[in-house]
Amino acid sequence: TGDALEVLKTIPAGSVDAVVTDPPYGIGFAKWDENIPDLQWLVDARRIARTVVLTPRTGQMWKWPEPDWVLCWNRPGSTQRTPTGKFSHWEPVLVYGDNPYWVDSRTFLADTQTVGVDHPCPKPIPVMRWLVDGSPDWKTILDPFCGSGTTGVACMMTGRNFISIEIDPHYAD
Repeated sequence: TGDALEVLKTIPAGSVDAVVTDPPYGIGFAKWDENIPDLQWLVDARRIARTVVLTPRTGQMWKWPEPDWVLCWNRPGSTQRTPTGKFSHWEPVLVYGDNPYWVDSRTFLADTQTVGVDHPCPKPIPVMRWLVDGSPDWKTILDPFCGSGTTGVACMMTGRNFISIEIDPHYAD
């Protein structure tokens, strides 16, 4: 358990292969989601890894620095609603640094309700598996906003090492 903004500062440069994460959206799901995180975390993540992959939510993608590439998760049948409106039928995935993805658009079911996970917005494991499987050279993945842990599950499914940071003790457990 820890604050990504503090922990990332302590991680040596180039020590992980990729950062793959679903940071808070800044739409008020909970107190921790009132704003997108201070962008210093992204500066630190880019120092730590050659590639940083993040899922910003469609309406919030413009609040992030311009990425080097944008992937797309198509989610047909999405009916989710948030305090600020609907989720769209597609979600952007921002890529900073090296882009190893051969396919930049994939379709996955819109169902984000992972059985047994008490989190307002868990990412579907197939989506996270696609993202952590971006390069066969990636051996160690870091998720500084671990939340429901689906990035870690995807890493275990693909035989990768996983480092997680999560500020909320409930989700960290």
